[in-house]
Amino acid sequence: MPELQNYRALLARVDEICTMTAESFQAQISCRAGCDSCCRHLSIFAVEAAALRRALRQLPKEEAEAVRQTATQASVDGPCPLLQHGLCRLYLARPIICRTHGLPLLVTRDGASEIDFCPENFRGAASIPGSAVIDLERLNATLATINALYLRSFPGPERLTIAEALTRPD
Repeated sequence: MPELQNYRALLARVDEICTMTAESFQAQISCRAGCDSCCRHLSIFAVEAAALRRALRQLPKEEAEAVRQTATQASVDGPCPLLQHGLCRLYLARPIICRTHGLPLLVTRDGASEIDFCPENFRGAASIPGSAVIDLERLNATLATINALYLRSFPGPERLTIAEALTRPD
């Protein structure tokens, strides 16, 4: 889909950084299949919602209907409606926040920059090289720009919950 081209380019870059970090720090990263305590029902940008809906359409009909049914019953403050037995049903289309969660992120809190990551990861690591750290503000600004471009062609809400993304008609 041409309307998702910019988003896919960003995903490729994010995945490249995440893969490099995961491979370089394999012994210090605890995240694994089934580790889902951070998988919460979040809001995502419209362009990410479009990518999820496209991936949902590619599932077998019965599986897609089961995902939609789960989404209709999802609680805003509950687990992600895409979870099934600790795994993401649309893993390859997961939003950027899900791709980066647990990895080192440069964040700004109270005017100070710090590196944040899952407390289960990087235990005992003396340091984390800058090449493994994702600047969250820069990433979010890029994603917001891509979303704004997407919304020019496909007007709608700027953000949706994951459940709204999965149940919204195309």
